[in-house]
Amino acid sequence: MTIPESETTVGGPSHWEVVLRAWEVLDLPDGWRAEIIEGAISIMTPPKDEHAHIVALLNRWIVRATLMEGALAEATVHQNIDLRVPLRSGLYIPDLLVLPGSIMLRGPEHGAEDALLVVEVTSKSTAKKDRGSKLWGYAQAGIPFYLLVDRWDPESGRGEVTLFGDPEKGRYTSVTKVPFGKEIHLPEPFDLTLDTGAFPS
Repeated sequence: MTIPESETTVGGPSHWEVVLRAWEVLDLPDGWRAEIIEGAISIMTPPKDEHAHIVALLNRWIVRATLMEGALAEATVHQNIDLRVPLRSGLYIPDLLVLPGSIMLRGPEHGAEDALLVVEVTSKSTAKKDRGSKLWGYAQAGIPFYLLVDRWDPESGRGEVTLFGDPEKGRYTSVTKVPFGKEIHLPEPFDLTLDTGAFPS
């Protein structure tokens, strides 16, 4: 669903406001999700079992890290929660989201800049957005870490996990990439090593 910018009236609501309003009134079946990608509403089918399995593993590992004493003691882990990046005309629903505290403390705009970490696991229908629009949106918002679990990496043709970090001026300046089967380390405040050998391709 796309609402052309030319259809908004001068002095009326902005393109972003119109699309956000349309997104808010959507009534989708259970398991379906809708995001706003570069100003257009994108509807996604429920994930397949392999996708859900990877998300469940990551959720369990990250929740364990938040239960330890230390920097993540107040952090919370969520699924199916929206993050908004108006500068990119984006509203994303990452597979996993880590906030520094209770979700009840975040602002009414649900700004993506509140997040500590976002995780996306590619599906065939979402892979290009996860690698492109969302990568730039998360960097633009200044989210410290973006973990991309790409089951069909376009360069290698196999499963790869990439950790993007150190956002500066709308781009990530640190990139660590490993194939499925290798470990990847999430730095502080997570200090967590993930065993990607458990991920189905």
